[in-house]
Amino acid sequence: MEHFNWTQLIPGVGHEYVHVATLVCVSIFIILLSLAARIALGSGEKSIEPAGRFSLKGMCELITEFIVDQVDAIIGKKGRPLVPLYGSIFIFIVMNNMAGLLPGMTPSTSNFNTTIALGIFSFCLYNYLGLKEGGVSYLKHFLGPIWWLAPLMVIIELLSHFFRPLTLGIRLGANMIGDHQVLSTFLDMTGYIPVSIIFYGFGLFVCLIQAYVFVLLSMIYVSMATEHEHEHH
Repeated sequence: MEHFNWTQLIPGVGHEYVHVATLVCVSIFIILLSLAARIALGSGEKSIEPAGRFSLKGMCELITEFIVDQVDAIIGKKGRPLVPLYGSIFIFIVMNNMAGLLPGMTPSTSNFNTTIALGIFSFCLYNYLGLKEGGVSYLKHFLGPIWWLAPLMVIIELLSHFFRPLTLGIRLGANMIGDHQVLSTFLDMTGYIPVSIIFYGFGLFVCLIQAYVFVLLSMIYVSMATEHEHEHH
């Protein structure tokens, strides 16, 4: 049975396109939110003043500090230029995950086309950075530590790397599908507001954790790719 989705009110959006429509709507919302955050940041000395209360600026500072800490811990100081990228990915996934908490909305991250595309982007990124930093030395780790095992190790390493975007995407997509199905089922069973709040809180927690896990694994892959150069010297 097909359920009603608010995005179907958009002309030309059928049930099979609700994930795409949700992604577009959330992306527009993120862009508008980013513009509002830039205005809230201010300029000059005002821009470096910490937010004194709960605000959009304060939330952006919190997310930025969190991503910076994670990048420094996993990739190192050299990964600081990637902070805007990982911050954008984190916000994108969180917002799309949370869209599914709204009644009558389907999160784009519950569609494997979206999540595997994100996984492929992460795959391309860490291989690009590995080649950029290590050059030919980056490709040597595919051969393994022992020369006579190189033919076998190449196959194993290639399979391992090509499965990474799939596992990233499938993990995110499957967890979001499961989370929202569980939420929907228990809300239909109970119907009580106090119980609903508990399950909405759990759903929000899952949305944040899954975004964090995706970004964390992406950072780890970058760290592993950019450290191979040092392993061969």
